[in-house]
Amino acid sequence: MTVWVDGDACPVKTEIEAVATRHKRPVKIVCNGGLRPSANPLVEIIYVSEGLDVADRYISEHATSGDVVVTADIPLAADCIAAGALVLQPDGSRLTERNIAQVLASRNLMTELRAAQPLSQGGGGRPFGKAERSRFRQALEQGLRETNR
Repeated sequence: MTVWVDGDACPVKTEIEAVATRHKRPVKIVCNGGLRPSANPLVEIIYVSEGLDVADRYISEHATSGDVVVTADIPLAADCIAAGALVLQPDGSRLTERNIAQVLASRNLMTELRAAQPLSQGGGGRPFGKAERSRFRQALEQGLRETNR
């Protein structure tokens, strides 16, 4: 019963540590480097080698049923859902067997559209603020309660 974190660009590591500690759940943050180890004994930083999707592969190979995975990476989320893990995005959205196919299809379509218009200027994503952090905290709290049963 581990909380796995796709750590390289995760904006809610502090929230994950606080909620997981309250539930006495181990947290494994997987990244390519650049993160400082936590003093919290429940939090482990796992450094993987540089390379495309190396951290994602590590998580998908280790996450199992009863685990919670926090990621914005949709293909990783699909793998973890197939393994039986509960998957949350950093904004608190939950990805499930019911919605992952549609989310994956949308992601693939957007990737193709961006590739077809290489000179277009993207506006970036929505700003990430207090509301998203709060929504994530609530979703993680609920997810940990569900997986503790």
